[in-house]
Amino acid sequence: MSTRRLHLNVNANALGRAPGGWRLRDDPLGFLDIDEWENLGRTAERGLLDAVFLAETLGFSQQDFTRPWNAIDPFVVLTAIARATTHVGLVATVSSTYRHPYHIARLGSSLDLVSGGRAAVNVVTTQSPRAGAQFGLDAHPDRDARYGRADEAIAVIRALWESWDPDALVGDKASGELTDLTKVREVDHVGEHLRVKTWYQVPRSPQGHPVVLQAGASEQGIDLAAKYADAVFCAAHNLQQGKDFAAKVKARARDVHGRDPDDVLILPGLWPVIGSTEAEARERRDLLAGLSTDTTDALTSLAAQLGLPVDSLELDRQPPWDLINSPEWKPSSYGFANSVLQSARNENLTVRDLLDRHIAGGGHRMVVGTPEQIADEMEAYFTEGAADGFNLNHDLYPDGLDLIVDHLVPELQRRGIFRKEYEASTLRGNLGLPIPAATSV
Repeated sequence: MSTRRLHLNVNANALGRAPGGWRLRDDPLGFLDIDEWENLGRTAERGLLDAVFLAETLGFSQQDFTRPWNAIDPFVVLTAIARATTHVGLVATVSSTYRHPYHIARLGSSLDLVSGGRAAVNVVTTQSPRAGAQFGLDAHPDRDARYGRADEAIAVIRALWESWDPDALVGDKASGELTDLTKVREVDHVGEHLRVKTWYQVPRSPQGHPVVLQAGASEQGIDLAAKYADAVFCAAHNLQQGKDFAAKVKARARDVHGRDPDDVLILPGLWPVIGSTEAEARERRDLLAGLSTDTTDALTSLAAQLGLPVDSLELDRQPPWDLINSPEWKPSSYGFANSVLQSARNENLTVRDLLDRHIAGGGHRMVVGTPEQIADEMEAYFTEGAADGFNLNHDLYPDGLDLIVDHLVPELQRRGIFRKEYEASTLRGNLGLPIPAATSV
């Protein structure tokens, strides 16, 4: 029986999580330098991490330009990282609301072939209501429409990927047969939201096809993840919250969709701020917090995350529970909002506390301490069923990622819960996931 191992990704958005961290860098515009991204990939691979993860934001506002952002398309960045590495996985976020499933499938397959089977796509429905105007719509589609389309889109994407048998490519120069056409099938999908009829032009990769990830935590998101996802990103601000979410997703996968729950990995976000002592880690955290100059921007971000009017948030009071409990409350992400608000309720946190502890981490839990202290928390989540691994947010690039790779990873290895070498050359192999079979369409 194989030993269960922790899985770790680096959430590499804009090179670092701390909003003002760019002010400490020699090159404050390094997030636009592809060499920096390639170096990040090499560092992640040196730490034996499973993957480099990139989010994608649609519906930009002026506020989004006050800190580094993902200016270069994630698929382009990850293709460069693929050429600079040999084992680390590559996770690109893509919107099923604003990209056609054929485009998503082909982008994923292309990255998968270029990398030798290390690609994954994180399929999201897009939260920002501004995205509709960006793509010429009068309004952003409502949640039900976005998730209905996402369900069909992932079905189509997988049908395209799985329309090729593993041995369909022949390449026999003597006979002149390039492709065994009996092992490639046309995809014909007619649904409420999508119609696709086509032959797929990209064959399978060494891992079959890209890994599928999903991050929704609403009821629709949980069902979509349980039905399709190989791994699920989520927020978990305490151990019990993490255990409840993981149990719910895995039970849904098993009982409703007939899947092996071990094939659905739960990966909460975690922001470690690391120091050689706890005091040093807190000094680092305070330094980074002090670099964010605009409380108004942070408050606006928190209000958007919680689905509340910004003028309803008073810094030294708790969130307005009367608004949150009303039928009109509709946050862009129920999962992230509920995760943050549960912490506020359980720990009697004010809005100022939430700004301090959560919004800079993108709604994920921040843990400040030594490698041993942070490993203690990670091990507890892992052994008690709240996580199969973590999507790690490094605070500052490059030294924040170096601290993870050079100090946190060795501590996890010492405890026997993280690999000492890659198990495989594909992302599926390193995640312990089976290669998907080809299917008839």
